[in-house]
Amino acid sequence: MSDEVIPQGLWTGDYFNEGSGRDGIFDKLKEECGVFGVFGHPDAASLSYYGLHALQHRGEESAGLCVTGGGDFNYHRGMGLVKEVFDKDRLASLVGDRSIGHVRYSTSGDSKLTNAQPLVFKYRDGDLAVATNGNIVNAPKIRRELEQSGSIFQTTSDTEVIAHLIARSSKDFVEAAKDALQQIVGGYAFLLMTNDLMLVASDPNGLRPISMARLGDAYLFSSETCAFETIGAEIIRDIEPGELLVLDKHGLREDRFAEPQRKALCAMEYIYFARPDSDLNGSNLHSARKRMGRRMAQESFVDADVVTGVPDSSISAAIGYAEQTGIPYELGLIKNKYTGRTFIQPSQELREQGVKMKLSAVRRVVEGMRVVMIDDSIVRGTTSRRIVNLLREAGATEVHVRITSPPFKNPCFYGIDTPDSRELIASSKSIEEIRVEINADSLEFISPEGLIDAVAGNHVDDYKGGLCMACFDNDYPTRTDFHGEEQFGCSC
Repeated sequence: MSDEVIPQGLWTGDYFNEGSGRDGIFDKLKEECGVFGVFGHPDAASLSYYGLHALQHRGEESAGLCVTGGGDFNYHRGMGLVKEVFDKDRLASLVGDRSIGHVRYSTSGDSKLTNAQPLVFKYRDGDLAVATNGNIVNAPKIRRELEQSGSIFQTTSDTEVIAHLIARSSKDFVEAAKDALQQIVGGYAFLLMTNDLMLVASDPNGLRPISMARLGDAYLFSSETCAFETIGAEIIRDIEPGELLVLDKHGLREDRFAEPQRKALCAMEYIYFARPDSDLNGSNLHSARKRMGRRMAQESFVDADVVTGVPDSSISAAIGYAEQTGIPYELGLIKNKYTGRTFIQPSQELREQGVKMKLSAVRRVVEGMRVVMIDDSIVRGTTSRRIVNLLREAGATEVHVRITSPPFKNPCFYGIDTPDSRELIASSKSIEEIRVEINADSLEFISPEGLIDAVAGNHVDDYKGGLCMACFDNDYPTRTDFHGEEQFGCSC
């Protein structure tokens, strides 16, 4: 493609999605990564490729795989989508029966190949690869202490902290990993691999999801169960909070590095991040989101002509709202899936055009209609305003906005790339002020109790239904204050 075709400043960088994390057209929250692991299958690399492809929505900037058959590591990482990083020849070169893989979103300033995972190291007992989903809250403090004692870091990713803690221990690898995990605070799902074993760990609160499946005699691990369905694996169970699984030539051994604490799976996994064909805590996401929509209708009914959902995460909830109210569900908004995330905004005019490239209102559906627009969250408010205006420009006479999360007021410390709290519109404005800001005729959010009732399932008797709701109510399940040396957002 020639320079004449691509206007200067249209692309974010030299490769797909470079540095696009916080500055995308849509001010949606970003989950930073997904992990996938295979132990004991001769086509580990190919299975991981399909698994990572199913997790692509969790990270669109970089992808990586590390594979071994018990000897040297074979690994490859690259910037871009899974299908761009790996081709047939590359996969054929990744020989082995065990692997760990990773997909990643960027955060501002950290868009570089050195931070792509899995991170691979040489240490005293051979090779070590690490992949994680989540965030280590106290990583800056630990990193400073390690650097003061002589450790040299190769990346700006705080995931590297765990490798240094393990390498400094005189214990065997499993015990060293336990000691390292006990020193870190946060929400995380770790896959660690050496030349002869694999470890799988979930934080003591179970903040970040990770599940296990079987395919023949092989064990598989994934951030979401949709990846298992892709390759025909049988889902076994979720990894428990504080659990440590050890896989080696003797098979699978269940252990733990910490006692389970308050169960606190990230509520935004239900609301937005996870694919609708995934299961969390034994509950299907599509069904849970439909229940959220039904509860939303019970809490804040409004008389209207059509219900529409903002693609893709809000469609299930919109169907639930429509079924509960009897108002017809229609495809009033259509998402163009082929624009990528590379279109940036050198001017306000191009910024607005970028929204129309990504999302279109269907005039013949919404013209002359009173529309209920279902969305999953409001972050800064700019996206909601643009979508409301799209519907108005297409002829909607009224636009009533219903949000299937409570107001998002607080930053996340456990793996979501959130803006500064001052940029979160709900932290400083009332619901009525937000309604005016987004140009809606009415605006309502689901209640915290309604959200919990809709998604808690088997955990309904747990504190807050076994959910982390800190971004809504400031009730963090772990310590978050490390005297200014804490990391929020995502460290991977």
